[in-house]
Amino acid sequence: MDITNLKIAVVGAGYGGAAVAKGLSLQGADVTVYEQANEIHEVGAGIGLRPSTMDLFRRWGIFDAIARVSSPSDYFEILAATGDPIAKDSWPGMDDYEVKTHTHLIHRGDFIDALTGVLPEGMIKLGHKLESLEDRGSSTVLRFTNGETVEADLVIGADGIKSTVRQQLFGEHEPVFAGEHAYRVVIPTSACHGMVVDDNLRMYIGRGTKVYLLPLRHRDGLSFDVTALDADGTWVPQVTKEDLLSKVQGFDERIMAIARDLDLATVNVRAVYDIDPVDTWHTGSVTLLGDSAHAMLHHQGQGANSAIMDAGALVDALLAADSVPAALAAFQAERKPVTDELQAISRHGWTDDELDDVFPGQKPASQGTR
Repeated sequence: MDITNLKIAVVGAGYGGAAVAKGLSLQGADVTVYEQANEIHEVGAGIGLRPSTMDLFRRWGIFDAIARVSSPSDYFEILAATGDPIAKDSWPGMDDYEVKTHTHLIHRGDFIDALTGVLPEGMIKLGHKLESLEDRGSSTVLRFTNGETVEADLVIGADGIKSTVRQQLFGEHEPVFAGEHAYRVVIPTSACHGMVVDDNLRMYIGRGTKVYLLPLRHRDGLSFDVTALDADGTWVPQVTKEDLLSKVQGFDERIMAIARDLDLATVNVRAVYDIDPVDTWHTGSVTLLGDSAHAMLHHQGQGANSAIMDAGALVDALLAADSVPAALAAFQAERKPVTDELQAISRHGWTDDELDDVFPGQKPASQGTR
């Protein structure tokens, strides 16, 4: 199939949408990305881009653009709340490629800026909130709240956990509350009480709380993430400094000191949600991708990586198939078993002896190496 003959509309300019647009544009496809926001802005803190993700970026020629705003990491470490070591391991997959490829630690905002920055000028149309879709079989009509109407041969719904594309064509699949709150902030290294010593992720676990310390050397900072049990499912909960301090009570003194020093107004606080697995991701001319297809809890750090790997798999499927429907079926067949398992792993509560099996959470062993 000659994908240069296709008119492709991507709904959403997040990680998955921007990545699939880049991959398709490299193949000469006619791609437009429709983003509801008037500016692209990622809140939150740091994430780790796994070796498989960075290898895809290398193949697409954008590795350097991502590497410039990230730091290579050799390993992750898991510790008890008080700092006693539980597990330490190199990032899986680093030696699976022709060139040794590290996990790269990056700020969410820097990542989306780098991804959108490598797209052709004018490919992203801001201020386009999707109102409705009309699936006509071989094409789909999109109507936006600003009055614009677009018909495309392929629509890629990369519009996140509250996806309009999913709700209209694939059923409700309302977000599922995980019974947790996530507190996220980036602080200067100078405010880290000596906890930044290298470029490696450390996670402290205890009493229903997980504290992720993810260094961001290129920003001279630390991504500080506290994820803790809480029964309040309000999407953006109202919390106090005392709420946060209670979550880290009994943790390493330096972690409690970081929490005490924080200005709560600078902290992004969200209830934690995912969705149940979606049985079918595609019609003949529409497919879901990333969080719209398989939003997962952040405990394995696989949400962004899964969206990027979706993008690579979808581009490959379109190049290999003889029709759009065949490509979308092949894409789902490759990616859904992987993301189903990652969703399940990410929901899993673990004990110390399960950490080896559960925490790394990269492509499950049952799927082999791609």
